[in-house]
Parts: sequence; structure tokens; C-alpha cells
Amino acid sequence: MRSAASPGRASVRTTLALVSAAVTSMVAIAFLIPLAIIVKDVARDRAFTSAQLAGAAIEPVLAVSTDRTTLDRAIASTPAGAAGQLAVYLTGTSPAGKGTLVGGPRRATTSDLRTAAAAARSFITPVPGGYAVLQPVALDGGRMAVTEVYVPAAEVSRGVAASWAVMTAIAVVLIGVSVVVADRLATRVTRPARELALAAVALGDGDLNARSTGRGPAELAAAGHAFNAMAERLSRLIAAERAMAADLPHRLRTPLTALRMNAAALGPGRAADDTRLAIDRLEREVDLVIRAARRPAPDEPSRCDAAEVIAERFGFWSALAEDQARPCLLSGTEETATVPLPRSDLAAATDSLIGNIFKHTPEGTGFAVTVHRGEGAVLVLIADAGPGIADADAALRRGSSGAGSTGLGLDIARRVAESTGGGLKIGTSALGGAQVQLRLRTLAPPAGRRASGGRRRRAAGLIGR
Repeated sequence: MRSAASPGRASVRTTLALVSAAVTSMVAIAFLIPLAIIVKDVARDRAFTSAQLAGAAIEPVLAVSTDRTTLDRAIASTPAGAAGQLAVYLTGTSPAGKGTLVGGPRRATTSDLRTAAAAARSFITPVPGGYAVLQPVALDGGRMAVTEVYVPAAEVSRGVAASWAVMTAIAVVLIGVSVVVADRLATRVTRPARELALAAVALGDGDLNARSTGRGPAELAAAGHAFNAMAERLSRLIAAERAMAADLPHRLRTPLTALRMNAAALGPGRAADDTRLAIDRLEREVDLVIRAARRPAPDEPSRCDAAEVIAERFGFWSALAEDQARPCLLSGTEETATVPLPRSDLAAATDSLIGNIFKHTPEGTGFAVTVHRGEGAVLVLIADAGPGIADADAALRRGSSGAGSTGLGLDIARRVAESTGGGLKIGTSALGGAQVQLRLRTLAPPAGRRASGGRRRRAAGLIGR
């Protein structure tokens, strides 16, 4: 079956997945960039706040004493001092008026320390390897001290990379989840749409049983129901057309046969010959129409019961046989005889062979139809008490040559038999006329016996006529 999707064109599921990924990515980026900046600022503020607290921890000692030994012990007792990151600069304590550094090492420049002392305000200054947090402390006597806390650069960005990695992973997971959800939602639309497209393709290819499931969103479900209604309507129209075509042989063959019989009774003369010629031409055209119209339906079973079909067609022709005083006999249809043929094909072949008897034998000529079941084959014998067929080979060739009579009846039956691997033979019957043997090969041995009393009763009634 042809694919319903066009090559080189993105599907609805792919398009929706890409749109969902793009939208989620934009939303994630819009939130992640400010959040990443906030995380970085929070880490920086945390590091500098801890440094300010470390510097403030030494202020009570400075308020009591500026003794170097006391300050050294106090600085060494703090975590920052023990790590060598805390120092105290005492302004104007040396004989030369220079400041004194306690703790250490000092990382800020002298100008930065003097600026902090002169301005009496805290500030942060970059130093090699990190930052220095300078905080001025007022002492007695108008003197100033400046605490310096060193903050390594790694401390300022501690935890930022891990936070960014976690946020990136969350964003990727959100994008993946959005794609999966979009794909699942798209499936609710694409699956019914694909089923509807495949059903339309199947219907276009001749499958009259193709139907849509009618699932999905309301719009697609309505389209599916409309398609099913259209397919049902189309199936009914085609079924009615096939029924009319199947009824065509019954409506045409009987009046044509009666017309031929009447034309044969006209006697000699040019008008009678012209009438017979016109009937022959009409019959050829009717046979062509019947052969063209009698095509098996796509959903027609490929096997049928030959005994049932032949009994049905015998019952149809027996009515005309009664009108023409033709004795007829049907036998061998009491058991099932399954053959690998559509019912319409076997019915057409049977009508052709029995119809030939009415066309080529005079009224009152009897005939018999017999069905034999054998190993791997079913034989249908149609015999008559007419004048017989002088040249059997020529009669079979007339199906394609058109010499003499149309020969289409034998040709139709021969083709039907050969389609099963069998064939058609012409011989002499026990009734003295022609006998046509239709050999139909079977794919399996005939089925078991079944009750067919109604068919026996019908055959008995026909024989009695």
C-alpha cells in the first residue's frame, strides 16, 4: 500500500516537537540567565560578608588594647587569622609616624590603607589572587586602625559552577520532557490522521472495506465519520451496480435464446437470413457486454461450492427447458464440491455451456448435467441429445477466431477451467449428442457430506418435468 506521508516533508509530530523544544528553550534561557547572575552575586556577597564579619571580630580587642602581642594572639584565634588572611594596620604608631602592621601578610597597598583610614569607610579592593576587604576602626586618642581580610578569588565564585551545571541540567530535562509531552499530544492528532489517510488510499486502491476508526480530536473524528459515510454510500452503489450486472445475463440470455428459436422457425428467404444474421450480431455484442460486466467483486470469496452453483443455474435454465419441452436431468449435487473459483465465474461458465444447448439444438432436445468429485478435481459434465459437434478442435478455436457462431460460451468456460489448472474437453455423450467436460482442479479434497434435501427435491422436480 502506498505511504500516506509525502517524502521530504516534516511530519506534524516532528514539527510540534521542534516548536515545543524551541519555546521551552527560550523560556529556560529567559529564566536561567538572570538566575545565573543572581547565583554569582549571592556567592560574591556571601564571601565578602564573611570577610567583613571576620574583620569585625577583632574590633572589641582593638577597643581594649593595641598591644601587638595581644593583637597577634587575638588574630591567631580567628579562622581568618589562622589561615593568614587577617591583618590589622595601626596608623601613626611608629616613631617615624608610619603605621604598624599586625598579623598578615598585608596584601592591600599603603595608599588603599591610608584611604580607608582617612575616609573612615569600608571598601573592597582587588589584590593579586583575590580581593581585600578594608574596614576602618576608630581608636582612642584620635587614632585609626584598619582591618584587612583577604578573600581568595576561588572563594568569591565557590559553588557558582555547580549551581550553573544543575540549572543547565534542569533546563535540558525540561526541554526533553516538553518534547516528549508534545510528541504524545501530537500522536493523538497524527495517528487518527494517518489512519484516515491510509483508509483513503486503500479505498482509492479498490478496497471497499476500508474504513476510518473515527478517533482523535473532534474535527478529525468528524472527518473520519464523514469518510466512513461516503465509503458506505460508495459500497452500496457499487454493490447495486454489481447486482445489476449479475442480473444482466439472466435478463438477456433467455429472450435472446427465444428470439433465436423464433428466427430458426422463419424458414428460408433473404429476410429470414438477415434476421438470423442480425440476431447473431446482437448475441455477440451481448456476450461482450456480459463478459465485461461480470467481474468478481474485490471482496467476493475466491472459493465456492460448485454443486450449489450448478444446481442454482440448472434451476434457472430448467424454466426455459420446460417451455421448450426439453427433458433435463441434474445429478451429483448432493455433496459439497468446493472449487477455487469465485461464484460469479463458475456461474458464467455454467450459463455459457447450458445456453449453447438451447442455441445449437432444436426444441425438445434433452440434456443432462452431472457433477463428479474426484481426487484433486471436480468434473462437470454437460451432455445433450442433439446432433453433436463434428469438429471439436474447431469448436474450441472459435472462441478466438469468431468463425461460424460466436464460440464465446466455450471460450468463457475454457478460461474458467484453465484458471484452476484444469481444462475443457468436448466429446460424444451417452445421449447421442455432444458432451462438454469441465475439469476444475481443487486445492483441497472435497468437504464432508452435508444435508441437501432441498436441492434433491428441486432436482427431482426438474427431472419429472
